[in-house]
Amino acid sequence: QVQLVESGGGLVQAGGSLRLSCTASGNIFSIAVMGWYRQAPGQTRELVATITSGGNINYADSVKGRFTISRDNAKNTVYLQMNSLKPEDTAVYCCQSVVILTGSRRLNQYWAQGTQVTVSS
Repeated sequence: QVQLVESGGGLVQAGGSLRLSCTASGNIFSIAVMGWYRQAPGQTRELVATITSGGNINYADSVKGRFTISRDNAKNTVYLQMNSLKPEDTAVYCCQSVVILTGSRRLNQYWAQGTQVTVSS
């Protein structure tokens, strides 16, 4: 019903930058929330940042001032600009969307497969 396609992961040195993007497609009426989560090896998944359709933003304390989330509602796309990357940012980053499908009033949560971000020291 909804597909999320990510791009932009990779390997970068500490202090460097990466930009992730995630585009949602399918039977979408509207997208209430888009966001990024990450999971490092042996760790539980944690929120990185979320943005609502109205532009309300929430960041994890660990990324405030370094990461910027933005959204293009017309393209159903969310971006995560990651600056001043640290080795502890190394993780699989997953895009998440909370979607209202066409013809439905229910909120549905979808996840992308994830993209690896590796920050070398």
